[in-house]
Amino acid sequence: MTARAARVTAHAKVNLILRVLAREESGFHTLETLFARLALGDTVTVRITDAGRSVNCDTDIPGPHEANLAYRAALAFAESTGWPSGFAIEIEKRIPIGGGLGGGSADAGAVLRALAALSPNQVGEAKLLAIAATLGADVPYLTTAAPLALAWGRGERMLALPPLPEREVLLVLPDFSVSTAEAYSWLAAARTAASAPSSNRTTSERDAAAGRSHPTPQLLSLADLATWTSVASLATNDFEPEVSKRHPEIAASISALRTAGASVPLMSGSGSTVFGVFASAPPSPLSLPGGARVVHTRTLTALSPVEIA
Repeated sequence: MTARAARVTAHAKVNLILRVLAREESGFHTLETLFARLALGDTVTVRITDAGRSVNCDTDIPGPHEANLAYRAALAFAESTGWPSGFAIEIEKRIPIGGGLGGGSADAGAVLRALAALSPNQVGEAKLLAIAATLGADVPYLTTAAPLALAWGRGERMLALPPLPEREVLLVLPDFSVSTAEAYSWLAAARTAASAPSSNRTTSERDAAAGRSHPTPQLLSLADLATWTSVASLATNDFEPEVSKRHPEIAASISALRTAGASVPLMSGSGSTVFGVFASAPPSPLSLPGGARVVHTRTLTALSPVEIA
C-alpha cells in the first residue's frame, strides 16, 4: 500500500560566500555561492489526497496560496510526473520570512523531497533537481541533503562538499526585510556607476571602482573550503555594501558580531538577516540596533531523513 503522508524538516541556509557575476540576456544574474545548512527549520508535512490541492501555514504569508512556493513545488512535481492528483501541505514556520535564509525555498525543497519519497514511481535526483531549478536559485540546493555545497550558475550547478565541523550561529533579525529585486538593482546601479569613466578619480579610486564593477577572478581549491579558518578568509557577500548603505543597521549588526568574536560575520542572501559563526558558545547579550532580535542556532553536519507518517 502506498504511503499517504511524509514529514520533512525544511532547514534554513546561509551564504558563506555570495558573488554576483554576469547578467544574462534573460535578465538573470549568474551566481557563485557557498551554501551551509542550519538546524533552524520549518516542519513541512505533505499528505496525498484523492482530490483537491491545498497549503496551510501557521504564519500568514502574503498573497494567494497559489503563489506559495511550496504549493508551486507540488504543482510542478505533479505536472512533471503525472502524480499526485491531490495533496495537502501543512507548514509550521520557524524560519523568518524574507530575511535571506531561504525559508520559502526550503519549504519548496522539502515538498519535493517528501513527494519523491511518497511517489509510487522512482523519481531520480536528476529529475527532482530539474523540477527544483524551475522554482528559484536556492531551491535546487535546498532540495538536496547536502549540509555544505558550492553552487554556481543560477544555483542549478552544485558541488556537494564534506561538511564543516558544527558551529554555533547567531542570527540577527532586523525589524525590516529587503526586496531581492531592489538589492539586485542597487548592486547593478553601483557597478554601472563604478565602471563609468571619470577624469577626477585617482588611479587607486579607478582600480577600486573596477573591482566593484567586475568581480575579481579567483581560483578556489577544495582545501580552501575544508576548514572554517579558510572559509572565513573567503567569506563575502556582494550585496552587503549596497544594502548596508540603505540600511546602516546591517553594518552595525555585522560590527557587533565581529566584536563578539564571530569568525564569519556576514549578511545572508540579499538580506536582511545577518549571521555570525562562533567556535564556542556566543556571548549574550549583544549590543545591537533597536528592533533587532537574535536567534541562536547551529550549522549542520547531516540532515534528518524524510519521515514517512
